[in-house]
Amino acid sequence: MDLVIYFNGKFVPKQEARTSVYDHGFLYGDGVFEGIRAYNGRVFRLDEHLERLYDSAKAIDLKIPLSKEEMKNAILETLKRNNLKDAYIRPIVSRGDGDLGLDPRKCAKPNIFIITQEWGAMYGDLYEKGLTAVTVGVRRNAPEAMPPNIKSLNYLNNILAKIEANAKGGDEAIMFDVQGNVSEGSGDNIFVIKNGRIITPPTLNNLRGITRAAAIELARKKGIEVVETNMGLFDMYTADEVFVTGTAAEIAPITKIDGRWIADGKPGKITKMLMSAFKDLTKTDGTPIV
Repeated sequence: MDLVIYFNGKFVPKQEARTSVYDHGFLYGDGVFEGIRAYNGRVFRLDEHLERLYDSAKAIDLKIPLSKEEMKNAILETLKRNNLKDAYIRPIVSRGDGDLGLDPRKCAKPNIFIITQEWGAMYGDLYEKGLTAVTVGVRRNAPEAMPPNIKSLNYLNNILAKIEANAKGGDEAIMFDVQGNVSEGSGDNIFVIKNGRIITPPTLNNLRGITRAAAIELARKKGIEVVETNMGLFDMYTADEVFVTGTAAEIAPITKIDGRWIADGKPGKITKMLMSAFKDLTKTDGTPIV
């Protein structure tokens, strides 16, 4: 059965979910999106994802023509029409059709798409072995230029980092901000564990990840101290454990950075504990698909 896509209030086959070449989302990356997961018939932290979607839209002065409740219902209905219980969900709001000029006022109304599809383990067997990461020269967008907390359709900054990581043989990139502080991966948040304490960058120079927040909650419930502070290259190389979090990646260990093994080169016990705890959390935490 072909996937059904939500498009501006209608449910259409994916081949018919099309937008104009004059859509400013296509022309300029002018729009916002979210990445959401459903597990075992529940959408994980849907309200938090919708809050972030609407915050991103507000930050770029984009009025979404659906209320949060209407967007939630549209997401759940798209999942039901595709008969999906475990899925990746991508709501997209573009500025809409305009002209070849930059002015968003030329776009009469936004276009809304909701894509839902099956999604497995993003990194395959690397959850058991650990990812290889490489630092890249591409700097994360400066908050005063293009705030990383706007989850926009313009992902070229992240893509450039991924291209460099691919060229260097890395599974993931480690990006720095313009001040030289560790920022994030090409699509996930970064955590370091040292002497039983978890350290992660503050969310000024990286996305306020939903999975990031869940990992912090789980760690603190286990009595593990979590500190948000700036980190440098030295902190990465000398860590006892390193892991990343993201909706697509979930919680994944990094065992090598720039050719240097992290500790003994195997996923650490705290990382593995958090991976297990997160898996358990997704079985019960979420909005039912009914």
